[in-house]
Amino acid sequence: MKIMSAPHDPMTPAVEMINVSRRFVTPDGKSMTAIRNFNMTIGRGEFVAIVGPTGCGKSTTLNLVTGLAKPSSGEVRLFGQPINGIDPRIGFAFQTDALFPWRSVIDNVVAGPLFRGKPKAEAYERAREWLARVNLTGHESKFPHQLSGGMRKRVALAQTFINEPQVLLMDEPFSALDVQTRVLMHDELLKLWSEAKASVLFVTHDLEEAIALADRVYVLTAGPATVKSVYEIDIPRPRVASEIRFDQRFVDISHTIWNDLREEVMAGAARTEVAA
Repeated sequence: MKIMSAPHDPMTPAVEMINVSRRFVTPDGKSMTAIRNFNMTIGRGEFVAIVGPTGCGKSTTLNLVTGLAKPSSGEVRLFGQPINGIDPRIGFAFQTDALFPWRSVIDNVVAGPLFRGKPKAEAYERAREWLARVNLTGHESKFPHQLSGGMRKRVALAQTFINEPQVLLMDEPFSALDVQTRVLMHDELLKLWSEAKASVLFVTHDLEEAIALADRVYVLTAGPATVKSVYEIDIPRPRVASEIRFDQRFVDISHTIWNDLREEVMAGAARTEVAA
């Protein structure tokens, strides 16, 4: 493992954030800076994770890539072009499942392809294929409230990957799950990602989760966030997330990054105490 700068890639990166700052006005009229002089590059097919203290602006980076928020300064690019609104090449997976409670499992998964104009028969055929990939064959007619948390997350992954996103944004998608189910979902995600070859930006508070999944981990400073350091995770792929946590290399990497991250966590906690 080594601290490194953005990788040289002869192909245009999937996502670029170039000297980006994001400021906004709070309800009480104060100006607040969420991120400042932020630089990040995600190569095509690369899995990048972001870690940092609570409230440092991790989710703001996702909003900027989605096009839901615009930078106050700097530039955000998608495949070399400035982002202008929501792009259909981007998929989303967030902490709260985006499942319609009144729709069955298969009707939830098929919603995206139908919205994008796929013929009904083709859309349902693809939905069944994706449900099989996430081991939910036989559960097509169930409703979200009849599923466990892990099963709902599998539906959400099928719902996302069926649209074949070229860039996948994930904001703590597994944080509500118990530890055992979360690790199993890591393996599900790695399997689907290796097949889809999408570029992933994964935001998490869980350092071990970031290391288990990512090619690179960005450590952010306490807010306003900027990039403190970038680590290449040189654990070979394919990985089995449920096993590599016991590998000495994984332990060593975790220790190194935590020593870096801990300073920012303590700084963020100190600021919170002062504000209170």
